[in-house]
Amino acid sequence: MNRRRVKLKTYRSDLEGEILIPASKSHTIRAVAIAGIAEGTSVLKKPLYSADALSCIEGIKKFGAKTEEKGRDLIITGTGGLPRPSCKKIDVGNSGTSLSILTGLASLSDFPIQFDGDHSIRKRPMTPLFSALEKLGAVVESTDGKCPFTIRGPIKGGKTTVDGISSQFLTSLLFACPLAKEDTEITVENLHERPYVEITLDWLRKLDTQFEKEELDWFRIPGGQKYKAFEREIPADFSSATFAACAAAITGSEILIKGLDFADHQGDKEVFTYLKNMGATVTHTSEGVIVKGGDLKGIDINMNSTPDALPVLAVVGCFAKGTTRLLDVAQARLKECDRIAAMATELTRMGGKVEEWKDGLVVHQSELRGTEVHGYDDHRMVMALAVAGLAVDGKTVIDTAESIGVTYPSFVEDMKAIGAHIEQFQG
Repeated sequence: MNRRRVKLKTYRSDLEGEILIPASKSHTIRAVAIAGIAEGTSVLKKPLYSADALSCIEGIKKFGAKTEEKGRDLIITGTGGLPRPSCKKIDVGNSGTSLSILTGLASLSDFPIQFDGDHSIRKRPMTPLFSALEKLGAVVESTDGKCPFTIRGPIKGGKTTVDGISSQFLTSLLFACPLAKEDTEITVENLHERPYVEITLDWLRKLDTQFEKEELDWFRIPGGQKYKAFEREIPADFSSATFAACAAAITGSEILIKGLDFADHQGDKEVFTYLKNMGATVTHTSEGVIVKGGDLKGIDINMNSTPDALPVLAVVGCFAKGTTRLLDVAQARLKECDRIAAMATELTRMGGKVEEWKDGLVVHQSELRGTEVHGYDDHRMVMALAVAGLAVDGKTVIDTAESIGVTYPSFVEDMKAIGAHIEQFQG
């Protein structure tokens, strides 16, 4: 069946007012996965109902969990400790986080489960996770270390090593290993995106899951544990908030961003520090955080912990005096698309002066102009390019805009509410 294609059209805008940020995709998917194999019935209050989250919900239902929407809440009755698969195949769509976490949980069962996804998911290397799970007793059948593949357990515990080029691989092990029969020791190599692991550990702590660790490089997890049912409101998404914040910064506007908890471990909260260091005014109040644009200047930013912010910060760099260098973020090439190459291409198309490095981007102050650009079926690419269009002359048109539903379905409406000239149309 052909997917409905959507484009965005944006024009120069002056922004004002306030915006309430939706729930976090990272927290929602972790909550859904844990609730799906927990004992009893959990209540997820105000989760994110995006395409990625829905993929995870469908996945746990195929594990045997039951779900019910009640108002804005999601009620999940778990399987009681182990997946009880009702089918042989799980399609995760575009959700890399769901793929990794559900793969680990599937390895707890002796029932073979096939995983697949869209064209983007089929490009994502999974070998580091496969290797780690195989050392614990799983059997994986895959032709190229990517989707589609079949996994069968049960993992029993033991010692394993995981390459942390994607933090999702470690998260997968951390969620699955407490439910293995025996204790597990995990040695972590080359860990990127550390804040996402902290989010995972935060969930384990809240559920009183036992583990020992040395920094984030070694873990010992007692086996034979269970997840108990829980009730929790899902925190707001800092990754989604970056788009409104960066839009205010480059348009010279002032907006109030509501709903964010700066005590949360989400890495993208650092984007507000980046913007402040570049010259924007960032003010924390009892109502939320106020971002006001100013005379921006280029800086060096190590983005290893904040790879999802690379596309929109590359846009900000075009409006900053001097040069902005986005560094140590090679894993951005392994997302929905190669975001380093893609942003270099599309910003150049808009008139940007951008240099592509192996592990990042160098962005020089540029006079961007509206034009037609490609979104690569990547939600963060599409939203970043839409933000660019709010600060330039002419019309900017971004294709594959249906992809924003992966994490931020209300993006267009929310941006319109603060004055953005943005339209969505079929094309």
